[in-house]
Formats: sequence, structure tokens, C-alpha cells
Amino acid sequence: MSEGILPTRRAIRRAELRKIVPLANTTIYELECRGEFPKRFFLTPRCVVWDLEEVCAWLEARKQPAAQARLGRAPAPDVHLRRRRPLKSHPGL
Repeated sequence: MSEGILPTRRAIRRAELRKIVPLANTTIYELECRGEFPKRFFLTPRCVVWDLEEVCAWLEARKQPAAQARLGRAPAPDVHLRRRRPLKSHPGL
């Protein structure tokens, strides 16, 4: 490679990111804030993009067995603590 020429890197916009990473926008934002997802950056004041290589590396890291064990499943919610439509007591239970 000659000096002065940068390697080609791709930046992807939100629509393409959502095709690659099937998570909601709010989930992606929360992961970014916690430092668990590649950071977005602005190309213009209104255009947000992500580095495709960083997103692919994040996906590959999630496939590793250690990451799978660390993630686990979310605990089931306690339906008795609901604010709306609390679980009704049934006489037969």
C-alpha cells in the first residue's frame, strides 16, 4: 500500500445498522451509553453513522461462548408488583 492512501472503511447509517443488528434504537442507545456498543459519530449535524468494522467486531464478540455465558437470560418479572392491571387473586389458587 502506498503512503498517503488510507484503507477503505465504511460508515453505516441507522437503517443499515438496524438490518445488521436487530435491536431497537433505544436499546442501541443504552448500550452505547454503557460503553457496550460501538459509539456513533456525526458526519454532519444531522447525519449519524457507525463504523461498520466496529459493529462487525461487536457482533463477533457476542458470538463467543464466554459472552453468551455472561449475558444469560433476564430474570422473569414479578407480576405481583405491577402498577397497572395487578394480578388478581383467584379463590381456587
